[in-house]
Amino acid sequence: MRSYSLIAPAKINLYLEIIGDRPDGYHELAMVLQGIDLADRIDLNANGVDQFRLHCDHPEVPADESNLAYKAALLMAAEFPDAFEQYGGVNITIHKHIPVGAGLAGGSTNGAAVLVGLDLIWGLGLTQGELQDLAAKLGSDVPFCIAGGTAIATGRGEQLSPLPSINSLYAVLAKYRSLSVSTVWAYQTYRKQFGDSYSPVSTTGSAVGTSTTPKQRAHAGEIVAAIMHHDSSKIGKLLHNDLEKVVLPAHPQVAQLRETIQQFNPLGTMMSGSGPTVFALAESQAEAKHLQQQIQAALPDPDLQTWVTQFRAGGIQIV
Repeated sequence: MRSYSLIAPAKINLYLEIIGDRPDGYHELAMVLQGIDLADRIDLNANGVDQFRLHCDHPEVPADESNLAYKAALLMAAEFPDAFEQYGGVNITIHKHIPVGAGLAGGSTNGAAVLVGLDLIWGLGLTQGELQDLAAKLGSDVPFCIAGGTAIATGRGEQLSPLPSINSLYAVLAKYRSLSVSTVWAYQTYRKQFGDSYSPVSTTGSAVGTSTTPKQRAHAGEIVAAIMHHDSSKIGKLLHNDLEKVVLPAHPQVAQLRETIQQFNPLGTMMSGSGPTVFALAESQAEAKHLQQQIQAALPDPDLQTWVTQFRAGGIQIV
């Protein structure tokens, strides 16, 4: 087959702790990542020429080499030149459903889908681990998007340990259409404000002067235990995101959105990643839809978008 359509799910952060600076300039992180059903669709069609062409139905998504989907195609061509020469390039069409600039890994999951799709079209037979190694060259969220589900992420976010699926939960997402937050700004601002509290990390990823790894020093153990026991109530109470400390003060609209949602007593509510999307957890679709209605009634702003979505057990999927 020379064409594939793939589902590329979004993700939310159930936990995000910034531990310290890494020698490579990134932050050492401890996160719990969760895939959700809100997803883009990526169509890949062999075009018979030695180039890649990208199109997206969303006007704010670039169609050039700054797009992670395009970067993924170029990476595959560079890593597997014989396959590229034999089969040629593809046309990449992104049908966008994940909001842009929302902290939901929309660009990362599109890149992951292109890696998976080209592996299939070129008949490379790569393992999930090999695809994730390639994905790590594109960005910190891309390896998770390959497999999806529920996972602990350490390092800069590319080192993954899967957790039991908790796909019975639902999330209500809320985002102001006109508002976006730069991930780079969020992390740089956090470093400026809280860098003096960082734990030193050596070139081997261990705390300087100790034998304790950043993963062990992180505080994600409680929420991981709650996930292992499928304790929905506790998961909601243990949601945590260090980036809220800088994003919420700088963006009062996001802070107000979070406070408004919290008033309706969901299982838990938090900003995802660097924002500006805020999500709340619910145990059933009915509860989630009721919460969505409460949010829309409390904040009747045409700029505010809301979605109800279920937790997802898997990542990139062939249609």
